[in-house]
Amino acid sequence: MNKEKKLTFEEALKELETIVDHLEEGDVPLEEAIAIYKKGMDLSKLCHQKLESVQKQLVEIMNEDGELQPFVMKEE
Repeated sequence: MNKEKKLTFEEALKELETIVDHLEEGDVPLEEAIAIYKKGMDLSKLCHQKLESVQKQLVEIMNEDGELQPFVMKEE
């Protein structure tokens, strides 16, 4: 799991896509399919965490005092 923590979002997503393609082929032994599936779930969780982190950054802005506050668009 430490290796996955160091992956970028793009690398994790690419590896996850490879896993999905491999499992969709259908000719994977059951034990191997389970192990691959678990790895895919770990990668999926990692991608989700990275997206949540980015989303949080996008909805907050730093004010003049260096404090984070929600980003609000002012209507014209």
